[in-house]
This record gives sequence, structure tokens and C-alpha cells, in this order.
Amino acid sequence: MMTSSSRRVLNTGVTNNIYNRREGHLASDDSTFVGKYKAFRLVYIEEFKYIRNAIAREKQIKGWTRAKKETLIRSVNPQWRDLSADWGKQYKPDK
Repeated sequence: MMTSSSRRVLNTGVTNNIYNRREGHLASDDSTFVGKYKAFRLVYIEEFKYIRNAIAREKQIKGWTRAKKETLIRSVNPQWRDLSADWGKQYKPDK
């Protein structure tokens, strides 16, 4: 699930490449839902071996109330941290 910095919107989707999907979101303009609401923060992710299972889970979550979606996010990401914030950054060990 992705959200805006204000947490105003939640976007649920399925992809076979989360890295490319995030880059696509970042490149979205105001003509798309994601671009219009600036839903660029990845706050929840699940992995599936089979696409049919992923699609079924997406449909299940999309049918939930916002409160239930928020509870799911907080169960693994209490601060709603952007899980993709460090992607592509070079690892710098502590000295």
C-alpha cells in the first residue's frame, strides 16, 4: 500500500516488480490517481509466490474499511515509515 505524506489516501495494488512500480508512481503526473494525490510513500507490502493469491489479497484489502487498512499498516509499520526510503542508497556502515 502506498500513501501520501499526509496519509490522506491509500492506494493498494499488485506488481511483479515493486522497485519499478514505485519508480512509476514517482513519475506519475496529476492525470493519475497516484500523481494527483502524491501517493508515493510505500507503507505496507506483502509478497506472494503466485499472482492469483496476490490478486485475491488485493481485492480483499480493497474491500476493507479505511480503519481496518490502517490497523493492518500499523501492525507492521507503526510510524507509517516509507519502506522504500533507503532503496538505491549506498550502505554506509557505522564507524
